[in-house]
Amino acid sequence: MTGPAAWQREYDTALRNPEAFWEAQASHLPWLAPPKHILSNDANGTPRWFKGGVTNTSWLAVDRHCDDGRGRDTALVYDSPVTGIVESLTFDELKARVSRTAGMLQGLGVGQGDRVVIYMPMIPEAIISMLACARLGAIHSVVFGGFAAPELAARIDDATPKVLLAASCGIEFDTVIPYTPMIEEALAIARCPPERCVVKQRDACPARLSQPRDLDWDETMAASPLADFTPVDATDPLYILYTSGTTGRPKGVLRDTGGHAVALNYSMAAVYEAHPGDVFWAASDVGWVVGHSYIAYAPLIRGCTSILYEGKPVRTPDAGAFWRVIEDHRVKTFFAAPTAFRAVRKEDPDASLLERYDISSLAHLFVAGERLDPSTFHWLSKHLPVPVIDHWWQTESGWPICANPAGLGLVQPKPGSVSLPVPGFDLRVVDDDGGECEAGVTGNIVIKPPLPPGNLYSVWGDHSRYLDAYWSRFDGLYLTGDGGFRDEDGYVYIMGRTDDVMNVAGHRLSSGEMEEVIASHPAVAECAVVGRRDETRGQVPLAVMVLKDGINIDGETLAAEVIAKVRASIGAFAYLREVKIVPRLPKTRSGKVLRHLLRQIADGDAWDLPATIEDAGVVDELLAVL
Repeated sequence: MTGPAAWQREYDTALRNPEAFWEAQASHLPWLAPPKHILSNDANGTPRWFKGGVTNTSWLAVDRHCDDGRGRDTALVYDSPVTGIVESLTFDELKARVSRTAGMLQGLGVGQGDRVVIYMPMIPEAIISMLACARLGAIHSVVFGGFAAPELAARIDDATPKVLLAASCGIEFDTVIPYTPMIEEALAIARCPPERCVVKQRDACPARLSQPRDLDWDETMAASPLADFTPVDATDPLYILYTSGTTGRPKGVLRDTGGHAVALNYSMAAVYEAHPGDVFWAASDVGWVVGHSYIAYAPLIRGCTSILYEGKPVRTPDAGAFWRVIEDHRVKTFFAAPTAFRAVRKEDPDASLLERYDISSLAHLFVAGERLDPSTFHWLSKHLPVPVIDHWWQTESGWPICANPAGLGLVQPKPGSVSLPVPGFDLRVVDDDGGECEAGVTGNIVIKPPLPPGNLYSVWGDHSRYLDAYWSRFDGLYLTGDGGFRDEDGYVYIMGRTDDVMNVAGHRLSSGEMEEVIASHPAVAECAVVGRRDETRGQVPLAVMVLKDGINIDGETLAAEVIAKVRASIGAFAYLREVKIVPRLPKTRSGKVLRHLLRQIADGDAWDLPATIEDAGVVDELLAVL
């Protein structure tokens, strides 16, 4: 049985008896010791999966495949058009490098429960570092290489790592981005800098190391022994991944070990139809959750070959880059963000470059990270001879919440919809009072507990923030922060964030964080940042500012200074390009900025004047500027 009937049967089974369902899924993986409890509550009262089970993610992803006779099979392919390097690692080779990296970390005093921050571009050492931490039971926190020094410092202070693993530079198109200046600045302003920093020197821009803190990666590795894996409890933490919240302070999403492995393995089969020996490629970055789940962990746990791509969809060298990688490595399942395909479409609207390549190995194309607009869906469907599958999930979930499940049999797609909830997610749509919405009515997307394995179970160092951010809005329901609706067939449509988080080219960015930076400019009295709809990036930030009395400054000069501040504090990927000066901001009578109204006006959408607005005259002022 495949298709809608298979999905319905599996979804109902998981809903009716989640413990039995996930016990069956857990049995598809080996355990060092089986779980004593499938579902139980921890000391905080949070439901936890597979307590008492003993495992190790590095062992699951690497060692056990070697033990099963697959050591010579390809585990990881590094394809870097920006350097011209293509390198393949077998499971045996990956095990050796992961084990030696773990030995290096042990030599630096890293053990179970210690934190390690990883600040690297898309190079093999990034994946190896993650697996090496998991091997020791240490907790890694990968920081996206595009983040500026203040952002890196904030994450260092929150995670308090014993070691920082870094590279000397990143490369974007033909531009070399030195990491050392950002690292030096971050460590100078951090309150809790790590004791050691190990730097992988890259030929494009070797770094000057600061003694005695800094160590050369290759030299230190050469002197390090191999380390075996450390058995850990299924409920022990695997990693911290920081995600933007509605304030300027990032939240450290905390992921466990056993539930994460079970969920990812299930998703590879049920959602992606990927099996041992298949080639799986997620064109993301290790700094984001897609890179964690579907470059570093899920493909390797499943026994697939994972592609690590250091390049862009265009200009490396052209808009045929994706098709070239699919042909060269015989990719079966490909996963990328809609933004990437909009960039390809812009440069090659007729997909003429596709004709140069044989992509017959490709079975499925998955897209996620932001809304797949119908126009891009139809363009992809027209030019690619495979199903185009939109799906939706979050940093917090760690794996898909909604998808067209290729492994269970595809259902009929609907443009604009992320299809159906994945088995294990009891998804609801509720109004602001918590009542369930009827079909077609937009509301808040929530999930009824227990959340399935693999989801976050706390915020690092601040469980009360976890409860406040995700569980306080609707009693007994998990708040996703996204709004949308279900149609009469149960299909889910995601319409966007209900909070102040923007989605810029798949990057989640906090409006509040950007506002904090802008407000620090001496000329700015107050400001608001909203995501404005953009054809290529999905959304781009729009900053609307009110100047202090008596300030006389040229608008272009102020815009340039504000943009530079955001770039220095957050990173160039924030993509602030548009800054507007207005006489005042639209506010409620209680003083709350009406960002939703700002966003509607900026996008040219229909808008209703909120009954709570302080002064309706502000709308005419905004219309004249925006």
